[in-house]
Amino acid sequence: MRSKNRPSGRTFADEARRKQIVECAVEVIAEEGFAQASLARIAQRADVAKSVVHYHFANKDELVEQVLMAVSMASAALLPERMAAAGGARDKLRVAIETIAEFVDGNRTYALAGLETWNQTRSLPGRLRLVEDPASAGVEDIRRLLAEGQARGELGEFDPHVVAVMFRQAVDAITLEAAIDPNADLKAFATQLVAMFDRVISP
Repeated sequence: MRSKNRPSGRTFADEARRKQIVECAVEVIAEEGFAQASLARIAQRADVAKSVVHYHFANKDELVEQVLMAVSMASAALLPERMAAAGGARDKLRVAIETIAEFVDGNRTYALAGLETWNQTRSLPGRLRLVEDPASAGVEDIRRLLAEGQARGELGEFDPHVVAVMFRQAVDAITLEAAIDPNADLKAFATQLVAMFDRVISP
């Protein structure tokens, strides 16, 4: 008989239940905010007892880690392929902004949950490990892209690190715009961001 266990030791039913709980956590965080997303509230959304959530996740930190992973996997689906197909540094930066705006527009629940979770976990004691590496990697990737563009003579004179940090904040601003105005035209918002960064980095 074929084993019902996954390589992790969890059954298919366990995996399905974990996924359901994570999805419910994403929804609660996006709709009600991180502070209101208690394990009890998430259990209520999933229509299970709180003990079921505790069975699958030791604490809120572990569940938050899975939420961040789910958001990251969803948001990373299109970006690498499109970035690879883009031309120089200016084109890659444009593609990155437009793709992120497209993701936020089509996945507002995931985007809002991701932003809310990143912001809250940065400020909570002992949880910096959840955000330190991913956030730093995002800035470093853009800094490297810009520095390489300068080395090839494609871009003007500016501090690549400063512009990379600005880029990171601009990406967050796309999600903030979606949170403030559910009917926001994120494509137009992205177009303005592209023009702004193009003025900064052009020769």
